[in-house]
Amino acid sequence: MSLLKYRDSQRNHPRLSDSVVLGGRTFSNIVAEYSKDYDPEHPLKIIGGQHRYQAIRAALDAGIDNYHGVKVYLDLDMDQRLDVQLISNTNIAISSDLYDRMQETFKGPELREWCQSVGLLEVGKDFADRGGRGRPLTVRDARTFICNYYRGQELDLKKFDVSDTTPVLCESGAHDADWDVLRTEHPEIWKDAALVTAGKEFSRLMKAQRTAFAGKSPSPPVDYPEKALNAAVLSAWAYVAGTLHNNSVRLQRHFGLADTAGRAPLNAGALARGRHRTDPDNYRGLGYRTDLKERGRLVELFGLQAEEGKGITISSVDIAIKKYHAKQAQLEVQKAQAKVG
Repeated sequence: MSLLKYRDSQRNHPRLSDSVVLGGRTFSNIVAEYSKDYDPEHPLKIIGGQHRYQAIRAALDAGIDNYHGVKVYLDLDMDQRLDVQLISNTNIAISSDLYDRMQETFKGPELREWCQSVGLLEVGKDFADRGGRGRPLTVRDARTFICNYYRGQELDLKKFDVSDTTPVLCESGAHDADWDVLRTEHPEIWKDAALVTAGKEFSRLMKAQRTAFAGKSPSPPVDYPEKALNAAVLSAWAYVAGTLHNNSVRLQRHFGLADTAGRAPLNAGALARGRHRTDPDNYRGLGYRTDLKERGRLVELFGLQAEEGKGITISSVDIAIKKYHAKQAQLEVQKAQAKVG
């Protein structure tokens, strides 16, 4: 045990019950890698069966000292390490978010450290291994934010009303080639001051939304405080921030949404009342779904808010939805004309 060092980022893995641990159970599938690169005094790094390591520690504290089986791998490259870790964790039904986190970890700590530096993750905390309300940001969330910020930068603001401005959601649970391309195209990504500012401003929006509901009685709907982390909201906000990167007046209005006085900045009540005549009966309003239509509508809403600086209102939600459908209709006309011409 003295050679082992358990990584703090893995402490969210499930632990076996005390009754099983203290019953003297032994394990045969703890997978470790021998490497002195990071901590020479603890060269065995657990890469599969972290919860078993914690169980053994608990047993040792209770005076139970048994032999356990450990598989040690040496000189693994990145792909081999990922394969071993995936195989070792198949018995806990690895989630797509955990897979993303493992892949990003192998790339390096840059994304995690960037998120911590701008306030999207708490310092010392890792990405969530499974998305959900009240959980930390996922790797997919972070990648989606950054990708849409740069996609927004590519758009000519003068062509906003005649362009498809639908944000993207990054791949999850599989290799994300687009993310690799973006990192290659932007080698100074982590030093991009404008991106850092956008990250900090979105972090302010997240906190302002949560603070607006803190201590409220009766308790608000569970999704209201976490509305900023809806993937459609996050991607649309980042896309508009990128689009406005050269328009300081509108950009400050966009950032200023976090300073909305008297209510939550992402006026969830107004969002919930937004709908179009084409929406199904079970549509619950903006900020609940994450599909293309939802993302596109929210881009129109954030764009409109940046023009007027009046915050999110029932009126602006209604106008944004109508603008989205009008734009989509025009884009369909353009596609049809292009086929004929």
